[in-house]
Amino acid sequence: MPHSEEYKFNHWKRNIILFLSGQTLSLFGSALVQYAIMWYITLTTQSGIMMTLYIICGFIPTFLLSPFAGVWADRFNRKNLIMIADGMIAFVTLILAITFMLGYEAMWLFFVIAAVRALGAGIQTPAVGAILPQIVPQDKLTRVNGINGSIQAIIMFVAPIVSAGLMTAASIEMILFIDVVTAAIAISTLFFFLKIPLHKKASESQQTGYLDDFKEGLRYIGQHAFLKTFFIFFAIFFVLMAPAAFLTPLQTTRTFGDEVWRLTAIEIAFSIGMMAGGGIIASWGGFKNKVYTMTIASLIMAVCTVALGLSPVFWIYLVFMGIFGVAMPIFNTPTTVMLQEKVDPNYLGRIFGVFGMISTSMMPIGMLIFGPLADVVQIEWLLIATGLLMVILTIFFVSNKRLLEAGKPAQAEAVQE
Repeated sequence: MPHSEEYKFNHWKRNIILFLSGQTLSLFGSALVQYAIMWYITLTTQSGIMMTLYIICGFIPTFLLSPFAGVWADRFNRKNLIMIADGMIAFVTLILAITFMLGYEAMWLFFVIAAVRALGAGIQTPAVGAILPQIVPQDKLTRVNGINGSIQAIIMFVAPIVSAGLMTAASIEMILFIDVVTAAIAISTLFFFLKIPLHKKASESQQTGYLDDFKEGLRYIGQHAFLKTFFIFFAIFFVLMAPAAFLTPLQTTRTFGDEVWRLTAIEIAFSIGMMAGGGIIASWGGFKNKVYTMTIASLIMAVCTVALGLSPVFWIYLVFMGIFGVAMPIFNTPTTVMLQEKVDPNYLGRIFGVFGMISTSMMPIGMLIFGPLADVVQIEWLLIATGLLMVILTIFFVSNKRLLEAGKPAQAEAVQE
Protein backbone atom coordinates (compact mmCIF):
# COMPACT_ATOMS: atom_id res chain seq x y z
CA MET A 1 0.00 0.00 0.00
CA PRO A 2 1.43 3.42 -0.99
CA HIS A 3 2.50 5.83 1.71
CA SER A 4 -0.32 8.29 0.93
CA GLU A 5 -2.87 5.51 1.41
CA GLU A 6 -1.30 4.52 4.73
CA TYR A 7 -1.37 8.12 5.87
CA LYS A 8 -4.99 8.50 4.88
CA PHE A 9 -6.15 5.43 6.75
CA ASN A 10 -4.03 6.15 9.83
CA HIS A 11 -4.85 9.85 10.22
CA TRP A 12 -8.09 10.45 8.36
CA LYS A 13 -10.19 11.29 11.44
CA ARG A 14 -7.72 13.92 12.65
CA ASN A 15 -7.38 15.38 9.16
CA ILE A 16 -11.09 15.58 8.44
CA ILE A 17 -11.78 17.22 11.82
CA LEU A 18 -9.14 19.89 11.12
CA PHE A 19 -10.31 20.37 7.56
CA LEU A 20 -14.01 20.65 8.38
CA SER A 21 -13.27 22.92 11.37
CA GLY A 22 -11.44 25.40 9.15
CA GLN A 23 -14.08 25.26 6.43
CA THR A 24 -16.90 25.65 8.95
CA LEU A 25 -15.38 28.76 10.48
CA SER A 26 -14.78 30.31 7.07
CA LEU A 27 -18.31 29.42 5.97
CA PHE A 28 -19.80 31.04 9.07
CA GLY A 29 -18.13 34.38 8.38
CA SER A 30 -19.15 34.23 4.73
CA ALA A 31 -22.75 33.38 5.64
CA LEU A 32 -23.02 36.42 7.92
CA VAL A 33 -22.04 38.69 5.04
CA GLN A 34 -24.20 36.84 2.52
CA TYR A 35 -27.39 37.19 4.58
CA ALA A 36 -26.69 40.80 5.50
CA ILE A 37 -26.21 41.82 1.87
CA MET A 38 -29.09 39.74 0.50
CA TRP A 39 -31.55 41.09 3.04
CA TYR A 40 -30.34 44.65 2.54
CA ILE A 41 -31.02 44.42 -1.21
CA THR A 42 -34.35 42.62 -0.71
CA LEU A 43 -35.72 45.03 1.90
CA THR A 44 -34.37 48.15 0.21
CA THR A 45 -35.44 47.45 -3.38
CA GLN A 46 -38.02 44.61 -3.32
CA SER A 47 -37.00 44.18 -6.95
CA GLY A 48 -36.65 40.92 -8.83
CA ILE A 49 -34.24 42.58 -11.28
CA MET A 50 -31.94 43.82 -8.50
CA MET A 51 -31.89 40.35 -6.93
CA THR A 52 -31.10 38.91 -10.37
CA LEU A 53 -28.14 41.31 -10.79
CA TYR A 54 -26.78 40.35 -7.37
CA ILE A 55 -27.14 36.63 -8.11
CA ILE A 56 -25.50 36.98 -11.54
CA CYS A 57 -22.55 38.80 -9.96
CA GLY A 58 -22.30 35.93 -7.49
CA PHE A 59 -22.24 33.20 -10.14
CA ILE A 60 -20.79 34.35 -13.47
CA PRO A 61 -17.18 34.76 -12.19
CA THR A 62 -17.29 31.20 -10.85
CA PHE A 63 -18.42 29.98 -14.25
CA LEU A 64 -15.62 31.82 -16.06
CA LEU A 65 -12.95 30.58 -13.66
CA SER A 66 -14.11 26.97 -13.27
CA PRO A 67 -12.30 25.56 -16.36
CA PHE A 68 -8.98 26.88 -15.02
CA ALA A 69 -9.74 26.08 -11.36
CA GLY A 70 -10.58 22.47 -12.16
CA VAL A 71 -7.23 22.07 -13.92
CA TRP A 72 -5.44 23.77 -11.01
CA ALA A 73 -7.09 21.36 -8.56
CA ASP A 74 -5.57 18.46 -10.49
CA ARG A 75 -2.15 20.04 -11.14
CA PHE A 76 -1.37 21.70 -7.80
CA ASN A 77 -1.63 21.24 -4.04
CA ARG A 78 -5.36 21.36 -3.31
CA LYS A 79 -4.92 22.52 0.28
CA ASN A 80 -2.91 25.53 -0.91
CA LEU A 81 -5.59 26.41 -3.46
CA ILE A 82 -8.24 26.43 -0.72
CA MET A 83 -6.11 28.74 1.43
CA ILE A 84 -5.41 31.08 -1.50
CA ALA A 85 -9.14 31.35 -2.27
CA ASP A 86 -9.99 32.12 1.38
CA GLY A 87 -7.18 34.67 1.55
CA MET A 88 -8.30 36.46 -1.61
CA ILE A 89 -11.86 36.79 -0.34
CA ALA A 90 -10.68 37.98 3.09
CA PHE A 91 -8.39 40.62 1.57
CA VAL A 92 -11.08 42.13 -0.67
CA THR A 93 -13.62 42.00 2.16
CA LEU A 94 -11.15 43.92 4.35
CA ILE A 95 -10.72 46.60 1.66
CA LEU A 96 -14.50 46.90 1.34
CA ALA A 97 -14.93 47.22 5.12
CA ILE A 98 -12.35 50.00 5.23
CA THR A 99 -14.08 51.74 2.30
CA PHE A 100 -17.39 51.65 4.19
CA MET A 101 -15.71 52.96 7.35
CA LEU A 102 -14.43 55.93 5.37
CA GLY A 103 -18.02 56.77 4.51
CA TYR A 104 -18.32 55.58 0.91
CA GLU A 105 -21.35 53.31 0.62
CA ALA A 106 -22.92 52.34 -2.68
CA MET A 107 -25.09 49.47 -3.92
CA TRP A 108 -22.58 48.53 -6.63
CA LEU A 109 -20.01 47.66 -3.96
CA PHE A 110 -22.23 44.78 -2.87
CA PHE A 111 -22.16 43.47 -6.42
CA VAL A 112 -18.35 43.75 -6.44
CA ILE A 113 -17.94 41.69 -3.28
CA ALA A 114 -20.40 39.11 -4.65
CA ALA A 115 -18.21 38.81 -7.75
CA VAL A 116 -14.98 38.42 -5.75
CA ARG A 117 -16.58 35.79 -3.52
CA ALA A 118 -17.65 33.98 -6.68
CA LEU A 119 -14.04 33.94 -7.91
CA GLY A 120 -12.94 32.44 -4.59
CA ALA A 121 -15.70 29.85 -4.78
CA GLY A 122 -14.62 29.01 -8.33
CA ILE A 123 -11.15 28.10 -7.05
CA GLN A 124 -12.31 26.47 -3.84
CA THR A 125 -15.21 24.26 -4.96
CA PRO A 126 -13.34 21.82 -7.26
CA ALA A 127 -10.42 21.71 -4.82
CA VAL A 128 -12.66 20.81 -1.85
CA GLY A 129 -14.60 18.23 -3.85
CA ALA A 130 -11.37 16.60 -5.04
CA ILE A 131 -9.48 16.73 -1.74
CA LEU A 132 -11.96 14.76 0.38
CA PRO A 133 -11.12 11.36 -1.20
CA GLN A 134 -7.47 12.13 -0.34
CA ILE A 135 -8.39 12.50 3.34
CA VAL A 136 -11.24 10.00 3.78
CA PRO A 137 -11.39 6.25 3.05
CA GLN A 138 -13.87 5.34 0.32
CA ASP A 139 -16.31 3.52 2.60
CA LYS A 140 -16.56 6.60 4.85
CA LEU A 141 -17.23 9.17 2.10
CA THR A 142 -21.03 9.09 2.36
CA ARG A 143 -20.92 9.48 6.13
CA VAL A 144 -18.39 12.33 6.02
CA ASN A 145 -20.22 14.17 3.24
CA GLY A 146 -23.44 13.76 5.22
CA ILE A 147 -21.82 15.13 8.39
CA ASN A 148 -20.40 18.01 6.36
CA GLY A 149 -23.91 18.72 5.09
CA SER A 150 -25.21 18.80 8.67
CA ILE A 151 -22.43 21.19 9.73
CA GLN A 152 -23.28 23.51 6.85
CA ALA A 153 -26.94 23.33 7.86
CA ILE A 154 -26.07 24.31 11.43
CA ILE A 155 -24.18 27.30 10.05
CA MET A 156 -27.20 28.19 7.93
CA PHE A 157 -29.35 27.92 11.05
CA VAL A 158 -27.14 30.08 13.25
CA ALA A 159 -25.92 32.60 10.66
CA PRO A 160 -29.27 34.28 9.82
CA ILE A 161 -30.06 34.68 13.53
CA VAL A 162 -26.65 36.20 14.25
CA SER A 163 -26.74 38.27 11.07
CA ALA A 164 -30.19 39.66 11.89
CA GLY A 165 -28.97 40.59 15.38
CA LEU A 166 -25.84 42.21 13.99
CA MET A 167 -27.84 44.21 11.43
CA THR A 168 -29.81 45.83 14.26
CA ALA A 169 -26.84 46.32 16.59
CA ALA A 170 -23.82 46.91 14.34
CA SER A 171 -22.85 48.46 11.02
CA ILE A 172 -22.34 46.49 7.82
CA GLU A 173 -18.57 47.06 8.01
CA MET A 174 -18.43 45.30 11.39
CA ILE A 175 -20.04 42.23 9.81
CA LEU A 176 -17.43 42.41 7.04
CA PHE A 177 -14.61 42.52 9.64
CA ILE A 178 -15.99 39.37 11.31
CA ASP A 179 -15.68 37.56 7.99
CA VAL A 180 -12.05 38.67 7.66
CA VAL A 181 -11.18 37.33 11.12
CA THR A 182 -12.89 33.93 10.61
CA ALA A 183 -11.14 33.51 7.24
CA ALA A 184 -7.75 34.28 8.83
CA ILE A 185 -8.29 31.66 11.54
CA ALA A 186 -9.40 29.09 8.96
CA ILE A 187 -6.33 29.68 6.79
CA SER A 188 -4.02 29.40 9.81
CA THR A 189 -5.63 26.10 10.84
CA LEU A 190 -5.10 24.56 7.40
CA PHE A 191 -1.57 25.95 7.04
CA PHE A 192 -0.14 24.94 10.41
CA PHE A 193 -2.03 21.78 11.38
CA LEU A 194 -3.33 19.94 8.29
CA LYS A 195 -0.90 17.79 6.32
CA ILE A 196 -2.11 16.06 3.15
CA PRO A 197 0.22 14.17 0.79
CA LEU A 198 0.14 15.41 -2.80
CA HIS A 199 -2.10 13.46 -5.15
CA LYS A 200 -0.37 11.62 -7.98
CA LYS A 201 -0.78 14.17 -10.80
CA ALA A 202 0.34 17.13 -8.66
CA SER A 203 3.50 15.29 -7.60
CA GLU A 204 4.56 14.69 -11.21
CA SER A 205 6.11 17.18 -13.63
CA GLN A 206 3.39 18.59 -15.89
CA GLN A 207 3.82 17.61 -19.52
CA THR A 208 0.75 19.37 -20.94
CA GLY A 209 -0.64 22.91 -20.92
CA TYR A 210 -3.74 24.14 -19.10
CA LEU A 211 -5.95 23.98 -22.19
CA ASP A 212 -4.77 20.46 -23.01
CA ASP A 213 -5.50 19.37 -19.43
CA PHE A 214 -8.99 20.82 -19.62
CA LYS A 215 -9.59 19.12 -22.99
CA GLU A 216 -8.47 15.84 -21.41
CA GLY A 217 -11.13 16.37 -18.74
CA LEU A 218 -13.78 16.91 -21.42
CA ARG A 219 -12.60 13.80 -23.25
CA TYR A 220 -12.88 11.87 -19.98
CA ILE A 221 -16.52 12.97 -19.71
CA GLY A 222 -17.09 12.00 -23.35
CA GLN A 223 -15.71 8.52 -22.70
CA HIS A 224 -18.04 7.96 -19.73
CA ALA A 225 -21.60 8.13 -21.00
CA PHE A 226 -23.18 8.39 -17.54
CA LEU A 227 -21.30 11.65 -16.88
CA LYS A 228 -22.78 13.31 -19.98
CA THR A 229 -26.32 12.31 -19.00
CA PHE A 230 -25.66 13.22 -15.37
CA PHE A 231 -24.48 16.73 -16.27
CA ILE A 232 -27.38 17.34 -18.70
CA PHE A 233 -29.86 16.42 -15.94
CA PHE A 234 -28.22 18.80 -13.50
CA ALA A 235 -28.09 21.63 -16.04
CA ILE A 236 -31.87 21.51 -16.50
CA PHE A 237 -32.51 20.85 -12.80
CA PHE A 238 -30.52 23.92 -11.72
CA VAL A 239 -32.50 26.14 -14.09
CA LEU A 240 -35.77 24.88 -12.60
CA MET A 241 -34.43 25.30 -9.06
CA ALA A 242 -33.80 29.04 -9.50
CA PRO A 243 -37.23 30.33 -8.31
CA ALA A 244 -37.24 28.15 -5.16
CA ALA A 245 -33.61 28.99 -4.42
CA PHE A 246 -33.63 32.74 -4.98
CA LEU A 247 -37.16 34.15 -5.28
CA THR A 248 -38.65 32.83 -2.03
CA PRO A 249 -37.34 35.79 0.08
CA LEU A 250 -38.92 38.17 -2.45
CA GLN A 251 -42.13 36.10 -2.44
CA THR A 252 -42.23 36.27 1.36
CA THR A 253 -41.92 40.06 1.44
CA ARG A 254 -44.65 40.49 -1.17
CA THR A 255 -47.12 37.86 0.06
CA PHE A 256 -46.68 37.60 3.83
CA GLY A 257 -44.91 40.82 4.90
CA ASP A 258 -41.53 42.57 4.71
CA GLU A 259 -40.47 42.10 8.34
CA VAL A 260 -36.88 40.89 8.83
CA TRP A 261 -38.07 38.11 11.17
CA ARG A 262 -39.97 36.49 8.28
CA LEU A 263 -36.82 36.35 6.14
CA THR A 264 -34.98 34.94 9.14
CA ALA A 265 -37.73 32.37 9.73
CA ILE A 266 -37.58 30.87 6.23
CA GLU A 267 -33.79 30.52 6.46
CA ILE A 268 -34.07 28.91 9.90
CA ALA A 269 -36.78 26.49 8.74
CA PHE A 270 -34.67 25.50 5.75
CA SER A 271 -31.57 25.10 7.92
CA ILE A 272 -33.34 22.94 10.51
CA GLY A 273 -34.49 20.74 7.65
CA MET A 274 -30.94 20.51 6.29
CA MET A 275 -29.59 19.55 9.70
CA ALA A 276 -32.14 16.77 9.91
CA GLY A 277 -31.45 15.67 6.33
CA GLY A 278 -27.69 15.64 6.90
CA GLY A 279 -28.15 13.49 9.98
CA ILE A 280 -30.46 11.13 8.10
CA ILE A 281 -28.09 10.57 5.17
CA ALA A 282 -25.03 10.31 7.47
CA SER A 283 -26.66 7.57 9.58
CA TRP A 284 -28.71 5.85 6.87
CA GLY A 285 -26.30 6.14 3.96
CA GLY A 286 -29.08 6.03 1.39
CA PHE A 287 -30.12 3.19 -0.90
CA LYS A 288 -27.39 0.96 -2.30
CA ASN A 289 -28.04 2.57 -5.67
CA LYS A 290 -27.34 6.28 -5.20
CA VAL A 291 -29.60 7.23 -8.10
CA TYR A 292 -32.64 5.99 -6.12
CA THR A 293 -31.67 8.17 -3.17
CA MET A 294 -31.28 11.20 -5.43
CA THR A 295 -34.63 10.43 -7.08
CA ILE A 296 -36.56 10.35 -3.81
CA ALA A 297 -34.92 13.60 -2.70
CA SER A 298 -35.55 15.39 -5.99
CA LEU A 299 -39.23 14.35 -5.96
CA ILE A 300 -39.57 15.74 -2.42
CA MET A 301 -38.00 19.02 -3.56
CA ALA A 302 -40.31 19.16 -6.58
CA VAL A 303 -43.43 18.61 -4.46
CA CYS A 304 -42.24 21.21 -1.93
CA THR A 305 -41.63 23.72 -4.74
CA VAL A 306 -45.25 23.34 -5.83
CA ALA A 307 -46.40 23.54 -2.20
CA LEU A 308 -44.48 26.79 -1.65
CA GLY A 309 -46.53 28.26 -4.47
CA LEU A 310 -49.80 27.03 -2.98
CA SER A 311 -49.28 27.71 0.75
CA PRO A 312 -52.02 30.09 1.97
CA VAL A 313 -50.49 30.97 5.36
CA PHE A 314 -46.94 31.60 6.52
CA TRP A 315 -46.56 28.73 9.01
CA ILE A 316 -47.54 26.16 6.35
CA TYR A 317 -45.03 27.83 4.04
CA LEU A 318 -42.35 27.34 6.72
CA VAL A 319 -43.21 23.64 7.08
CA PHE A 320 -42.65 23.00 3.37
CA MET A 321 -39.47 25.08 3.45
CA GLY A 322 -38.23 22.81 6.23
CA ILE A 323 -39.10 19.63 4.30
CA PHE A 324 -37.31 21.08 1.28
CA GLY A 325 -34.26 21.50 3.52
CA VAL A 326 -34.43 17.85 4.62
CA ALA A 327 -34.26 16.73 0.99
CA MET A 328 -31.23 18.85 0.05
CA PRO A 329 -28.41 16.86 1.76
CA ILE A 330 -30.16 13.60 0.86
CA PHE A 331 -29.87 14.78 -2.75
CA ASN A 332 -26.42 16.44 -2.62
CA THR A 333 -24.51 13.78 -0.66
CA PRO A 334 -25.00 10.81 -3.04
CA THR A 335 -24.38 13.19 -5.96
CA THR A 336 -20.96 14.19 -4.60
CA VAL A 337 -20.03 10.69 -3.44
CA MET A 338 -20.97 9.16 -6.80
CA LEU A 339 -18.51 11.49 -8.56
CA GLN A 340 -15.83 10.90 -5.90
CA GLU A 341 -16.22 7.12 -6.23
CA LYS A 342 -16.63 6.78 -10.00
CA VAL A 343 -14.13 9.35 -11.31
CA ASP A 344 -10.37 8.74 -11.59
CA PRO A 345 -8.71 10.72 -8.73
CA ASN A 346 -6.41 12.48 -11.22
CA TYR A 347 -9.45 13.89 -13.04
CA LEU A 348 -11.57 14.79 -10.01
CA GLY A 349 -10.62 18.48 -9.98
CA ARG A 350 -11.56 18.92 -13.64
CA ILE A 351 -14.81 16.99 -13.27
CA PHE A 352 -15.82 19.08 -10.27
CA GLY A 353 -14.73 22.14 -12.25
CA VAL A 354 -17.13 21.24 -15.07
CA PHE A 355 -19.81 20.50 -12.49
CA GLY A 356 -19.18 23.95 -11.02
CA MET A 357 -19.50 25.53 -14.48
CA ILE A 358 -22.88 23.89 -14.92
CA SER A 359 -24.23 24.87 -11.52
CA THR A 360 -22.95 28.45 -11.76
CA SER A 361 -24.15 29.05 -15.32
CA MET A 362 -27.56 27.40 -15.12
CA MET A 363 -28.68 29.26 -11.97
CA PRO A 364 -28.09 32.71 -13.55
CA ILE A 365 -29.77 31.54 -16.75
CA GLY A 366 -32.72 30.49 -14.61
CA MET A 367 -32.75 33.88 -12.90
CA LEU A 368 -32.47 35.70 -16.25
CA ILE A 369 -35.71 33.94 -17.12
CA PHE A 370 -37.55 33.93 -13.80
CA GLY A 371 -36.16 37.11 -12.17
CA PRO A 372 -37.72 39.56 -14.66
CA LEU A 373 -40.82 37.33 -14.86
CA ALA A 374 -41.20 37.75 -11.09
CA ASP A 375 -41.98 41.44 -11.68
CA VAL A 376 -44.86 40.65 -14.06
CA VAL A 377 -46.02 37.16 -12.98
CA GLN A 378 -46.82 36.02 -9.45
CA ILE A 379 -43.90 34.08 -7.96
CA GLU A 380 -46.43 31.48 -6.77
CA TRP A 381 -47.20 30.55 -10.38
CA LEU A 382 -43.48 30.28 -11.19
CA LEU A 383 -42.98 27.89 -8.26
CA ILE A 384 -45.92 25.68 -9.27
CA ALA A 385 -44.78 25.47 -12.90
CA THR A 386 -41.11 24.72 -12.13
CA GLY A 387 -42.07 22.17 -9.46
CA LEU A 388 -44.19 20.20 -11.93
CA LEU A 389 -41.39 20.29 -14.51
CA MET A 390 -38.96 18.97 -11.85
CA VAL A 391 -41.23 15.96 -11.34
CA ILE A 392 -41.17 15.18 -15.06
CA LEU A 393 -37.39 15.61 -15.23
CA THR A 394 -36.89 13.28 -12.25
CA ILE A 395 -38.91 10.55 -13.95
CA PHE A 396 -36.58 10.73 -16.95
CA PHE A 397 -33.57 10.70 -14.61
CA VAL A 398 -34.51 7.50 -12.77
CA SER A 399 -35.46 5.79 -16.05
CA ASN A 400 -31.97 6.14 -17.53
CA LYS A 401 -30.12 2.79 -17.54
CA ARG A 402 -26.65 4.35 -17.67
CA LEU A 403 -27.31 6.42 -14.58
CA LEU A 404 -28.80 3.45 -12.74
CA GLU A 405 -25.66 1.45 -13.52
CA ALA A 406 -23.41 4.29 -12.34
CA GLY A 407 -25.41 4.62 -9.13
CA LYS A 408 -24.52 1.10 -8.00
CA PRO A 409 -21.89 0.73 -5.24
CA ALA A 410 -18.34 1.35 -6.46
CA GLN A 411 -15.99 -1.57 -6.78
CA ALA A 412 -13.00 -1.34 -4.45
CA GLU A 413 -10.54 -1.16 -7.31
CA ALA A 414 -12.34 1.66 -9.11
CA VAL A 415 -11.43 4.43 -6.74
CA GLN A 416 -7.75 4.59 -6.00
CA GLU A 417 -4.78 4.11 -8.27
